Amino acid sequence: MANKESQTVSEEITTHPYDALTPEVVLDAVDSFGVVASGSLLALNSYENRVYQVGLDEGEPLIAKFYRPGRWSSEAILEEHAFSHALQEHEIPVVAPLKGENGESLFEHAGFRFALFPRRGGHAPELSDFDHLEWLGRFMARIHAVGASGEFEHRPTLGVAFYGRPALDYLLENDFLPSYLASEYQSLAEQMLQRVDAAFAELPNLQMLRIHGDGHVGNVLWREGPHFVDLDDCMTGPAIQDLWMLLSGERHEMVMQLDALLMGYEEFFEFDLRELTLIEPLRALRMIYYAGWLARRWSDPAFPMAFPWFNSERYWEEQLVALREQLLRLDAPPLTLGA
Repeated sequence: MANKESQTVSEEITTHPYDALTPEVVLDAVDSFGVVASGSLLALNSYENRVYQVGLDEGEPLIAKFYRPGRWSSEAILEEHAFSHALQEHEIPVVAPLKGENGESLFEHAGFRFALFPRRGGHAPELSDFDHLEWLGRFMARIHAVGASGEFEHRPTLGVAFYGRPALDYLLENDFLPSYLASEYQSLAEQMLQRVDAAFAELPNLQMLRIHGDGHVGNVLWREGPHFVDLDDCMTGPAIQDLWMLLSGERHEMVMQLDALLMGYEEFFEFDLRELTLIEPLRALRMIYYAGWLARRWSDPAFPMAFPWFNSERYWEEQLVALREQLLRLDAPPLTLGA
């Protein structure tokens, strides 16, 4: 199987859409916005899209984000932009795309859709610092308050139908799993997806709102406070999706972190404590989705270089262990405040 996969990757390297995104195309795209690129170009750490810091002859560098062809519709990208601008208008520290002379924020050049952003520096927040967590909770609540004031029409809704089932089907239909592991992986994943569906079904009248969607520490930069970046995965979902990825460590540590987050959160938006039962189901969903995401992107030459451990027999064996452990976590009592 490894030889087959290596051959597939090497054959597709020369035909991947991003092969056409040369430095010249990037610089010309930025110039088309009405600025003059200096020729300074720095590729940033992004795999789903291609993101560059582009120096200008005059002024601060810009961040140019080239959307992965075929992933989102233009309507979905524009909803992401509109949400970012709405948050910014409410003085929430989100890095929103720049607008052109006619108010447009999504541009096209040489067949690529792209957006430009101001450069914002910073470092990751200290999640061991409860003051940082409380601050993050306040801003997440403000994001959700704006999110609750409208609806997405073109963005996905968090759940098995969009994030779980397609990922598992892709893995199985494209023979990513070694034959001796495929049956057990499928069985464990199916059990997990059923549990995720059941967890959502057990929460009648669950509020689903516009959320950041990928609220891990890598999407928060800290400089005298937090600012949020990369709303590429904004979606409709429960509030807890933007909080649970900020929790880590042993159970007692996560409880203390959660206390701090919600102390800040509830200053601005009410949190439904029932959503705490979704933390482990959402973790399970993300595990399956992440494996499927890597598989879908495996023909992109950036992925085998960045994730060389993926798609090895050892990787899938470790995944089986992780899925078994996650099923046990699904049976454990959910986190509760102060417990």
